[in-house]
Amino acid sequence: MKIVVSGYYGSKNGGDEAMLASMLEVLREEIFDLDVTVISLNPEYTRRRHHVNAVPRSDILPIIKKIREADLLISGGGSLLQNVTSGRSLYYYLAIIFFALIFGRKVMLYAQGIGPIRGALAHKLMNLIVNRVDLITVRDRGSLEELERLKITRPKIFCTADPVLAIKPVPLTAGQKILARYSTTRDGKLIGVAVRHWLHWENFSRALAEALDRLSDTTGAKIVFLPMKFPEDITAARQVAALMEMPCTILDEEFTTREVLSLVGCMDVLIGVRLHALIFAGVMNVPMVGVSYDPKIERFLDSIGEKPLGNFSDVTAEKIFDATINKLSEHKNSRDENLLKELGELARLNAKLAVELAQS
Repeated sequence: MKIVVSGYYGSKNGGDEAMLASMLEVLREEIFDLDVTVISLNPEYTRRRHHVNAVPRSDILPIIKKIREADLLISGGGSLLQNVTSGRSLYYYLAIIFFALIFGRKVMLYAQGIGPIRGALAHKLMNLIVNRVDLITVRDRGSLEELERLKITRPKIFCTADPVLAIKPVPLTAGQKILARYSTTRDGKLIGVAVRHWLHWENFSRALAEALDRLSDTTGAKIVFLPMKFPEDITAARQVAALMEMPCTILDEEFTTREVLSLVGCMDVLIGVRLHALIFAGVMNVPMVGVSYDPKIERFLDSIGEKPLGNFSDVTAEKIFDATINKLSEHKNSRDENLLKELGELARLNAKLAVELAQS
């Protein structure tokens, strides 16, 4: 069975690569003759990391050829169909879907986070194209509401969960070995931090640095910056560290999905801006403190009974400090395991629905 996967892959974003890895893991369990081609920003990186075929994102003729040969186009996962972080990417992903529709191929939106969609033209194209796909799964109820607002009702629509929630927890051994290389041991509390640049970065970075200093000083906890996107998140971490007075550890290399999961599992609490850093904390049953820069953060936290502290413009050092102190007092098994298990099953449902569509 030939499947083409369209998404933001090959950018060395740990969250996107984790989505692809989890998608492939479940699809490979379900389809014995699976032949996957991924549309990638860096085809060689994608081939090496995921053991799939890959074509360049910017080379439209090979993309069209692969789509014509495919049984199914999967668009996702992730927040592809939105025009807040990028005005052009929405039209790119809609064009890929449009090519598949022209050639009569089955199309599935896979665990997407839909919206926000702004502007009359974007609304019209979303309605025109997405109403003609075969199947849509979205990763949260906010995306369902966005589809309803856009009057997208014709395809079968399911609310599932982010694909990464289908990943099983991993042993802590790999994370411990990496931390040991950085002379960081688990003989006390570890606070993981996953940051990224965004609007109002100066306010957030100052507040975060102040909170981390207080946490390190009052609890003796070691601060560990975990990169989700390489190398951008390392730059962000260094900027926060430069504002701090207490020592910290910056993990300044690229890690595999399993290595990042293992590292997150070694933490006593995770302060996260990156969505998939927070999801990794959920998978590894680690208490989390989330700061929002995008509705997808709020949607995920809401799905597990949590709320963000605020956003980059209004979060304060006091809020970060107080929330982290509260989380440090939690036991790792205090989260609702049944809820996360249910989300994991919903995440696996994405791939099962894709298989049913391709085989129908």
